[in-house]
Amino acid sequence: MNNPNYSADGYAARPRVETIGPLRCLVVDGSEDARIPVILCHGYGAPGDDLASLTPHLIEWIGTDSGALRFIYPEAPHDLSDIGMPEGRAWWPLNMMALQELLQTNRFDELHDQVPPGIDEARAALEETVTQVLADVPEGTPYVLGGFSQGAMLTMDLALRGSVRPPNILVQFSGTLVCESLWKSKLDRLADTHVLQSHGRIDPILPFSSAEALRDMLRGGSTEVEFMAFQGPHTIETDTLFRLVERLRLLAVSTKQ
Repeated sequence: MNNPNYSADGYAARPRVETIGPLRCLVVDGSEDARIPVILCHGYGAPGDDLASLTPHLIEWIGTDSGALRFIYPEAPHDLSDIGMPEGRAWWPLNMMALQELLQTNRFDELHDQVPPGIDEARAALEETVTQVLADVPEGTPYVLGGFSQGAMLTMDLALRGSVRPPNILVQFSGTLVCESLWKSKLDRLADTHVLQSHGRIDPILPFSSAEALRDMLRGGSTEVEFMAFQGPHTIETDTLFRLVERLRLLAVSTKQ
């Protein structure tokens, strides 16, 4: 993991690598008084610190209130160097040929109720990490959980099927619906969670229709979902980041002494 330096209102936010639970993480404090964990998980094939590139932008846009935030970027346990991705990591293995076939034949919805092999182990590992993170802050401290693509699926699975308390904000960048029956049975866990979900209308990897199916399932359980569609591919777009910034600022302000 790389260690660039960021700054917020004069504070030198020096990233550090920590092993939290079973996972290696990149941690960036908004200030010496950082107290609100913001845990964001990368997608399939990305390096462990992939989403850390968002940190300087988030800190700059949030401003001085970013001092309340501790950004944590866990690294997925599976090394993909043996399949030609030297820095790539995965939360669980994927059969890319099978996924492409389902996409090309418009049968991706067949995956909606499937439990991806390896997701239970990934959830257990991330849950250990989140549990340790929360143990290091005062009881009741709000926190944010989320991710991109496979990282979004994993964090949704943890929020719904895990035993750790649900996050105040659950971020879903270009995720999709899996584990439908299992997730539906646990929707009451998100009663006090704000879900920020975004998806590109021309996403060639995880179809927009499947993101809509996830949104509709969540809303069917009375979960508060802010759904941001954009005209783009499999990515994180700027307007969604601005909405995240607003949510993070409100969370930071709400915890001021």
